[in-house]
Formats: sequence, C-alpha cells, structure tokens
Amino acid sequence: MTNTSPPPSPRPAPAWLKPLTEYGPIAAFFIAYLRADLMTATIALMAATAVALALSLIVARKLPLMPLITALVVGLFGGLTLWLHDDTFIKMKPTIVQAVLGAILLGGLALGRPLLKPVLGTAWAMDEIGWRKLTFRFGLFFFAMAVLNEIVWRTQSTDLWVNFKVFGLLALTVVFAVAQTPLLNRHKLPDDAPVE
Repeated sequence: MTNTSPPPSPRPAPAWLKPLTEYGPIAAFFIAYLRADLMTATIALMAATAVALALSLIVARKLPLMPLITALVVGLFGGLTLWLHDDTFIKMKPTIVQAVLGAILLGGLALGRPLLKPVLGTAWAMDEIGWRKLTFRFGLFFFAMAVLNEIVWRTQSTDLWVNFKVFGLLALTVVFAVAQTPLLNRHKLPDDAPVE
C-alpha cells in the first residue's frame, strides 16, 4: 500500500532564520579566510551554504529561490576553484550571482512582472508604477555590482577583494536601498488602500 499523504506544507519561518541563512555562509567564508586562505574559505562557504539550505528545508519546509540559485552558483564555482586550484572561479561567483539577479528582475519587468513586488509587497504597499521603477533600478544596480566585482578582483589584491565581497557589496546594497526611500514614499499606497 502506498502512502498518499501530501508533502509537508511550508510553515512561517522564525525571524532568526533569514539572517542566519543569508549571512552565515559569508561569515564562515570571512572567518576561514582570516584563519587560513582562500581555498579553505571556499570550502567553508560551500559547507555553510549547504547547511543554510538544509536549515531552511528543516525549519521552514521550503527552499527559498534566491538562496537556492546562490547555492548552485557557489557549488559550481567553489567546486571549480577547489578542483583546478584556481581562485578565479570563486572571485567570479559574486559577478554571476549579481548578474543573475539583475537578469531575473529586468527579464521579469520586460514580461510585465515587477518581481520585487511578490518579495517585498507584504512589507511595503506601493502602486504598480512604483514597483516597476524600483524593480528597474534594482535590476540595473545588480548589473553595476557585477561589473564592479569584476573590476575589483581583476585589479586589486585578494585581501582587498575579500573585504569588498564581505563588507563592500553589503554596504553598497544598503546605501542603494536607503537611497530609494523617496521613490517608496512617492508611490506609497494610502493606509486604507485594499491589499491585492
């Protein structure tokens, strides 16, 4: 007799899960780099990314799309780095992730779907024009970060690139997001507007 019970449904994730799974792998990468070298840091990044995905699956019973894409890129480029003993691949990983994010956002926009809305819509109520503008801006921003990563790793030392990857990309993303506040306020829906 076969078991026909449905698979477990996703459940609300606790508040600690998202920051832990997003920043845990990068913290493991940075600590391993400080204690050893880039190859060790690559192993730590791959292991911590796998643990983060497993934790999401166990705790929330789902695999978020963007961490899953990031994990696939980490696995591919980290594996190539270790197999070929060439740090070029792990240095290109942020370029690929940022470019994929940009392509997803701008591609969705080209198809008439501002894909930031399903991700952020519950946190901020905004009209459709606002979502299209914000999605367009973030798409361009991610492509700019991909280009910047290429410039940094190709022209600077590994130490500087590691600091840029760990701190620079995050700081630039926060500054860019904060700079979007006027757009968010201009297109904010009234508090009594119906939620879609």
